[in-house]
Amino acid sequence: MIVDTHLHLIDKTALRYPWLSGVPALDRDFSQDEYSTEARRAGIELALHMEVDVDPADIAAETTHVEGLSKKPGSLVRGAIVSCRPEEAGFAAWLDKVKADPFVKGFRRVLHVVPDDVSEGALFRENIKRIAGSGLTFDLCVLPRQMKQAIALVDLAPDVQFVLDHCGVPDIKGKAEHPWREQIAEIARRPNVVGKISGVVAYADPAIWTAETLRPYVEHTIGSFGWDRVVWGSDWPVCTLGGGLLGWVAATHALLAGASETERARLLSGNAKKLWRL
Repeated sequence: MIVDTHLHLIDKTALRYPWLSGVPALDRDFSQDEYSTEARRAGIELALHMEVDVDPADIAAETTHVEGLSKKPGSLVRGAIVSCRPEEAGFAAWLDKVKADPFVKGFRRVLHVVPDDVSEGALFRENIKRIAGSGLTFDLCVLPRQMKQAIALVDLAPDVQFVLDHCGVPDIKGKAEHPWREQIAEIARRPNVVGKISGVVAYADPAIWTAETLRPYVEHTIGSFGWDRVVWGSDWPVCTLGGGLLGWVAATHALLAGASETERARLLSGNAKKLWRL
């Protein structure tokens, strides 16, 4: 069975998503029911909701909305990685409030949509350090050119558990493996980082990719982090840009064909259940 650590639900009637207007293929509702139908067919047993970069005024509302969805009969959602703004002065008070909510499993601030120096700010870094000891994670969503900033942040907060999204967002369509390979190996040297094998189909050519297209990127990420520090995620519905959930799950199984049963279980469910206490 599979734990999906990277699910996005989109409800435009409840929340505002300014960035969706620039991605027409995703500019609609993607409901829990639509996801659950495909997810159950794929063998997904539970999921964590990943924040969808809503309008800043809707950050708290997104958590409340998704928690409400999780209480519906048959929901696969067991928690949420919620949006945050560590660069803002109110972060410390906000953190004290949300970390008491058992539904919240971690935080994310998408860094490739802001200037590169945002994560270099003194307030941002001090606020990230505040997460230490909370049992909550911080997802790093960065482009390869921002890996230097990501590594610096990890080194400055060694007691915070980080999760690197999407194998570090390699340019699979452009067949670019360098300096991505060196960057992955370097950040994986930090024991407080977990690699997320998620949604890489969105970075491949949707017309021609196969499991073998993805293999160099997935295998290098797993090889760098090791089987005890990798988790799996769909990145639904972003993965629909590259073929969809069922295609990504099928490719994952093909890529893991040579792994042991224990190794597969760690990547697909065991590590996530341990990391987020699911």
